[in-house]
Amino acid sequence: MEDQAEKLREIMRKKPETAKEGEKNSRQAGLLTKKSSKTRIITITSGKGGVGKTNVSVNMALAYARLGKKVVVMDADLGLANVNIMLNMVPRFNLYDMIRKGKTMKEIMVETDYGISIVAGALGISQIANLSDEERQNFIEELNTLSFADIIIIDTSAGVSSNVLDFIAAADDAVIITTPEPTAITDAYGIIKIIATEYDNLDMELKLVVNRVKSAAEAKKVSDRMTNIAGQFLNLKVDYLGFIYDDPIVSQAVLRQRPFMVIDPKCKASICVQHIVGKMEKSDLRDSGGFTSMFMRLFKKN
Repeated sequence: MEDQAEKLREIMRKKPETAKEGEKNSRQAGLLTKKSSKTRIITITSGKGGVGKTNVSVNMALAYARLGKKVVVMDADLGLANVNIMLNMVPRFNLYDMIRKGKTMKEIMVETDYGISIVAGALGISQIANLSDEERQNFIEELNTLSFADIIIIDTSAGVSSNVLDFIAAADDAVIITTPEPTAITDAYGIIKIIATEYDNLDMELKLVVNRVKSAAEAKKVSDRMTNIAGQFLNLKVDYLGFIYDDPIVSQAVLRQRPFMVIDPKCKASICVQHIVGKMEKSDLRDSGGFTSMFMRLFKKN
């Protein structure tokens, strides 16, 4: 099982042309740079709902696309799919259709008008741990079709369910979204604490974005508080990735069901997101874990 998981991990994270070379060229593939040969998996999460997590996910995807990246956004908010709503889309199929009804990833993945693709979530996906052997194998094979992407952004549900923690553990970068509100800060710290408790040697980058701030000083105050507490009491490094202004364009974009980066690419919020993605691009990509490994762990639960 471990050998199979390792092979699947490599298949998933390599670009298609590299995967096709097989074992014969594996050493040559290993010589490729991380950024040219790997799919970067970014999980966006939060301690509580209503902090703008899905909005950040979608607009980060657009910012990456504008850098020439191939981007897939997977809606992992189990039971409350919001990514397609923000884009004013009604996908015909979703992850549940692929798992239970035999649809392929190609059939359920939808290309948008904004240069990104989305995979819609649905109620019932939490049953993934109960798949039959055949369903499991088919699902893993379908995941391989995502290897074309440079960036996979996973938009999780809010809170600290086991599903959320699995998505976090599978990521190269876990981005926690909070706001300056005391409840949001408390809940964000709560999810960081649970991550520190559940995973002793978590080989990943844990990052913080402060959303809906009035000023850079306000964001820094929140980030300093959280990063210092995490380091002092949890012995966990949390990198401050950046902030997003409380911009009226954002609420207008939500009402119009269009990304704010499309409504106004030069608004304060858009510039902030572009800065965050630019900072992400400068950070190294770890050489472990992977999207498929997350599902292998889910399968092992039963």
